[in-house]
Formats: sequence, structure tokens, C-alpha cells
Amino acid sequence: MKTVVQGIKTHVRAGMRVVAIGLNKLTNGKVTPNGITIFGTLMHIPIAVLIATDHYAWAALLLVIFGLFDTLDGELARLQDRSSVKGMLLDASTDRLKEAMLYSGVAYALAVGPHPATAAFAAAAVGSSISVSYVKAKGEAAVASSGKDIPHHVLNRMFADGILTFEMRMVVLLLGLLTGYLALAAAVVAVGASITVLQRLVRISGKI
Repeated sequence: MKTVVQGIKTHVRAGMRVVAIGLNKLTNGKVTPNGITIFGTLMHIPIAVLIATDHYAWAALLLVIFGLFDTLDGELARLQDRSSVKGMLLDASTDRLKEAMLYSGVAYALAVGPHPATAAFAAAAVGSSISVSYVKAKGEAAVASSGKDIPHHVLNRMFADGILTFEMRMVVLLLGLLTGYLALAAAVVAVGASITVLQRLVRISGKI
């Protein structure tokens, strides 16, 4: 499974690299990676609204399109030689905003549906998802403060594993939108992200 996911990521990055090259030429380098990141984040607002109003198919389509911006901004940053710690901070922070917006839409859709109690799954999903990122950040800080000389780009990837990373959580949500099993998708994210938190805690504990 991990090999399949990695293969898909490799192909997506290759495709977005081509898009980044074309976009950079078309705009003479005026479109920045941070601009792509911010625009992609803002476009998750209408996606959340579409989810809340039961327009799942449209929400799924836009989630795929603007989800690719997560890869496009990175490829554009490398192309323009603008990769930076600030860019990584913006990227990680906006990913959390996206999840908060999306699961707010999910919570509303479930709350006004026939089984309103399932809205609790969305609350659990966003809480556990943000906890995944929080544990990763605290782990990086703990390792950095231990005095170990580790480059930031290496440190940034040191605790990025687990069964339900951000990309996989978005895949689960996408499947929930496409099948209509939104409550089940939220429950899977809540459980999977919680397991991911524990996985990262164990790995971090072994590094400090």
C-alpha cells in the first residue's frame, strides 16, 4: 500500500512540475508559491459550503483540483528557487485551516441530516487531524532543542509518517463525498488520525 501511494505521489509531482513550468513561463514568474498556497486555501471555503449544502460531487471535484495546489506550490518554489522555512510554515499552517474548514462543512451536513449525532464524528476528525500536526511540530522542536545538527528539510520529514497523513485523510474524505458515506469517512479519519498521533509519539520518543 505504501509503495502504491508513493508511486501515485511521484506521478502527481511530475505532472505538477510540468504545470509549474508552464505557469511560470506564462506569468513570467509573477505568480509566487505563497500566492498559490493562499489561493488554494481560500478556495476551500466554497468547497466547505458545497459540502454543507449536500453538493458532494462538486465539492469532490474542487477538492481534487485545489488539493493539487499543495503539490503545485512546492514545485513552483523549487523551480523559482524560493523554497524556504517561511514557505513550509505557511504550507503547514494553511493545511490545518483547510481541514478545519472542510470538517466544519462535514459537521453541518451531518447535523442537519437524518442522523445529527454523527456530526460528532466530524468534530473528532478535525481534532485528531490537527493533533497529528501538533505532535509532529512538538517532536521537531524537541529534537532541535536536543542540540542535534539536523538540516531543517530533513527534520521536517522526520516525523511525517503514519497510517493517515494529510494526503490520506483527504483521500478518505474524497471517497466519503463520492460515495455519500460522509459520516463513515469522518469516523475513519478520526480513528486513523488518532492512531497516527500514537505512531508519531512512539517514534519521537525514540529520538529524544
